[in-house]
Amino acid sequence: MAEIESRFQQSLQKYLLPVAKKIENQVHIQAVKEGMMSIVPIIIIGSFCLLSIALMNILPEGNSVAAFIGTHLDKFMLPFNFTMGIISLYSAFFIAESLARKYKMNSIEIGITAVICQFIVGAEVIDGGFGTANLDAQGLFVSIIVSLGIVEITRFLNSKSLVIRLPKDVPSIVAKSFNNLVPMIINIVVFTVISILSFEFAGKAFPQVIMSVLAPAIQSIDNIFAVVLILFLTQLLWFFGLHGAAITSSVWLPIATTYMATNANNIAADGEAAHIFTMGFYYSILSVTGSGITLGLVFLMMRSKSDTLRPIGKVAFIPSLFGINEPVIFGTPIVLNPFLFVPFIFAPPIIGGISYLLFSSGLIGYPIVEPPGFLPPGVGAFIMTLDWKAVILPFVNIIVMGLIYYPFFKAMEKAQLIKEQNEKEIEEDDAFDF
Repeated sequence: MAEIESRFQQSLQKYLLPVAKKIENQVHIQAVKEGMMSIVPIIIIGSFCLLSIALMNILPEGNSVAAFIGTHLDKFMLPFNFTMGIISLYSAFFIAESLARKYKMNSIEIGITAVICQFIVGAEVIDGGFGTANLDAQGLFVSIIVSLGIVEITRFLNSKSLVIRLPKDVPSIVAKSFNNLVPMIINIVVFTVISILSFEFAGKAFPQVIMSVLAPAIQSIDNIFAVVLILFLTQLLWFFGLHGAAITSSVWLPIATTYMATNANNIAADGEAAHIFTMGFYYSILSVTGSGITLGLVFLMMRSKSDTLRPIGKVAFIPSLFGINEPVIFGTPIVLNPFLFVPFIFAPPIIGGISYLLFSSGLIGYPIVEPPGFLPPGVGAFIMTLDWKAVILPFVNIIVMGLIYYPFFKAMEKAQLIKEQNEKEIEEDDAFDF
């Protein structure tokens, strides 16, 4: 059995790790991930406005507080309109800025160009003004296309010296502005043409065209099979010392962000949340206390007889409460640890699949708010759903994972105690070596 497991690990190291490392180091994927992470605070602020709607719906009919909220709902929702309501603009800026920075280009100017072009392809002119209906979650995937396209077009023009270069004695701020002028003009022309063609041939805005094309892919991760696969790959990468969540989130984060923004827009329009797999769901439920839901393992280590494992458990306890479990992953270590291979890799996908079923069955409310990160177990889950049953689930997951870890931990502890005893005997023998 040990030989089969060893061969399996060697095969994974040979074929999986090179692919994972390429994904982790790919600049476009990094830029999209960093850009999406940058808009999370904006999503949190915007989605917190929805608490006013939730409170109004919870309170009994005729309640004075509910009546006050209903009368002034437009004021409560004002921050929402300028955060979640135009979230694709911020996404375009941060993704373009991130990629431009990696190429050592004028990142701020390019970020502003991305915002302008996102406006052009997303906003619709209405009676001399413009509508922002396509600048919310519906425009997030377009913001990826726009921002990456703008950076690459600008980079190409720079490489061919198709820019205005002023003499060196001109102030740098003026030189930078003119240096970005030609790429900005060309980018605006390109995306203006795209916007015009979209309306001429498809009869709708470019974001609507892209969303209709990507509809099957966008729906692809909001199901139990995708959840199980994502968790399995995440745990597998962690086991080999790579940051599993950082790598897999390169794929699912843009979609999960769109899900949360869509839920928020639905709630704001007096509708219902439609998606489960949001970033809050991932971090507050699927990987509460960190990838592998390791708080139960930390408790076991804190009570261990091993002089090596016990201090690691004590050090890792507080960080684990807030979802930071690198101390236990690398300190135990879980990485390449044959004793913990099975529970760490295979148990979280099973727990995650069951958790998803509890949400999809309607037993627990869907995510309506994006909670801040690094919250203790149960807190983020309640903020996310405003459902008391969601508070219970993370603790159940922690306890079940602890029970799963237990027999494997005891085997590891036994081996560690034997090792410590042998080391102690060697030290005692050395003490009499004159």
